[in-house]
Amino acid sequence: MNTSNPGTLQNLEAAFGGESMANRKYLFFADLAKQLGHGELARLFRETAQQETEHAFAHFRLLHPELVVENPEALSQDAKDALLARCLELAIEGETYEFEVMYPEFAAQAQRDRDQGAVAEFNEQIDESKEHAGVFRTAARNFGLLAPVEQHHAGRYSQALQSLTGAGSGDNRATPTAGRWICKVCGVIYDPAQGDPDSGIAAGTPFESIPEDWSCPICGTRKRNFVPYQG
Repeated sequence: MNTSNPGTLQNLEAAFGGESMANRKYLFFADLAKQLGHGELARLFRETAQQETEHAFAHFRLLHPELVVENPEALSQDAKDALLARCLELAIEGETYEFEVMYPEFAAQAQRDRDQGAVAEFNEQIDESKEHAGVFRTAARNFGLLAPVEQHHAGRYSQALQSLTGAGSGDNRATPTAGRWICKVCGVIYDPAQGDPDSGIAAGTPFESIPEDWSCPICGTRKRNFVPYQG
């Protein structure tokens, strides 16, 4: 996609929106046709909706070539993570725009038009978009939290291998890493430098100061199932 052509970029975004809207509209028609007992017409709407989806995907690939994958098996894990992080970034961006800009403006217009039904609908969507953005932020944060877990596992396997083969000398046992704790259930690491903002735990909070009813942000287990992280 040549980003130096703003007109074409805008047209592609409009085309993506139009095809996406057509997909949902035809699926609505399909459900209605099914309810009214016209199965053949319902199938026609569903088939056309799928075609509109493929059209929308084609437009989106042009808008975001960085997300086009030709050979997934050839990608490194870092490259795969970067793609998923980009998806989450775009999702957060879209949901944030909806609850900060789009739906508030729509609700304000509906209020001026004295359409209370539309006002209620738009305000409900503000809350849902905010919730969705939070879910995506948590997912993005969890990707980051899980990265050092794999390093921890790799380190423990290396230590076990050295112990079995007699490699190395002296005491090869890992020593606790100051301030960091690891979940015995899922392996997520609590880093006081980051805290757990989604649970109200501010950055800089020592693990010992976390309330006892706090739970793991990944698996939900209780604080007591964390032990000092050794790395």
